[in-house]
Amino acid sequence: MTTPTSSTGPRTRLSPEERRAQLLDLGVQLLATRSVDELSIDLLAEEAGISRGLLYHYFGNKHAFHEAVVRRAADDLIEQTAPPPGGEPLQRLRASVASYVDYVVANHQGYLSLVKGAASGNETLREIYDEARSVLSERMFLPDARGSMVPDTASARLVVRGWSAMTEELVLTWTVAPGDVTREQLLEIITASLPALVAVIPAG
Repeated sequence: MTTPTSSTGPRTRLSPEERRAQLLDLGVQLLATRSVDELSIDLLAEEAGISRGLLYHYFGNKHAFHEAVVRRAADDLIEQTAPPPGGEPLQRLRASVASYVDYVVANHQGYLSLVKGAASGNETLREIYDEARSVLSERMFLPDARGSMVPDTASARLVVRGWSAMTEELVLTWTVAPGDVTREQLLEIITASLPALVAVIPAG
């Protein structure tokens, strides 16, 4: 992730695209510890050492700024949770789940605000949330040399959708109140539950 240029250090001349990307990176960093509503133009301008007017030049308005930051955060989630290309399907699933858990822990407030925003009826956040969930779920059906994680059937897709919702709830709850459940135990619960659910799908 690009490190924003300090207002007190030497400045590097960036293209508009590079500068906008840099500001989005900073926005994602700030979103990790605060909700979308708490992510203000003033805050980002202060952290980046630039004027509010310049931020409006890049993003137009506060809502467009929020949308751009959340989309970047969702892209980061998709990228960071990509399963490794090799290995058994269950090993790849566990690696992807582990990355998802680590992402939610590191970006809890921002991720939670996306989930709540999508549930509240915010159409933009709902669209971003649905797109990210769709990509994460679709990975279960992508075959490789060892086969797909889950057979691509209507019943399996229904199960994966429910499993994804369960996984999200488990991770969000565990992040706040893990109790006696360790990270490894959480990963085992989530990873083992998917093939167990798929196994009870009626044949035919």
